[in-house]
Amino acid sequence: MRPLAPLLLQPSAKPLLLLLGLLPLAWLVWAAATQQLGANPAEALLRATGDWTLRGLCLVLAVTPLRVLSHTPALARFRRLLGLLVFFYASLHLLAYSWFDMGFDLSDIVGDIVKRPFILVGFSGFLLLLPLALTSSNRAIKALGAARWKTLHRLVYAVALLAVLHFFWMRAGKRNFQEVLVYALILGSLLGWRVKHYLAQKSKKTKA
Repeated sequence: MRPLAPLLLQPSAKPLLLLLGLLPLAWLVWAAATQQLGANPAEALLRATGDWTLRGLCLVLAVTPLRVLSHTPALARFRRLLGLLVFFYASLHLLAYSWFDMGFDLSDIVGDIVKRPFILVGFSGFLLLLPLALTSSNRAIKALGAARWKTLHRLVYAVALLAVLHFFWMRAGKRNFQEVLVYALILGSLLGWRVKHYLAQKSKKTKA
């Protein structure tokens, strides 16, 4: 990927990534307007926004391994935007649930969160994403300090685990775990690489 580094540093690279990140939403809006979401459009929108949240989490967690293994530091500049896209689709997912399933009835939403574990897990993941989105600016990094900011943003690992657990429990009723297994393997591999890399770096510092 090193030959691509100059392209990744182009001013147009981030707007292009944003455009690509919004394409799934554009397709969903078009499919809803043209009645191509199947017999249950509400469920299709709810599932699609959840799927894109998980896919976004996979991309966010893949940035550092790809950056290190390919020796392409320029990839790091896209992590923040990818993270904000994850929060955006997670917000759409929560909005779809609140609207289509609960009719924006706050008491019903609270009762559902308390009653159903997979809703509680999903909502908890969203709450953990919220401070990450709110502190995604350079101003927030300066205010918190780099060390505290990095510690806070490690919450993304917990978010990934909660997202997979949410998906697992959601599919448990239908006993359909094929997609869950795919996401679990991808996120597990990425988290495993992070742990291995962290231990290797710590070992180097100890020896030094």
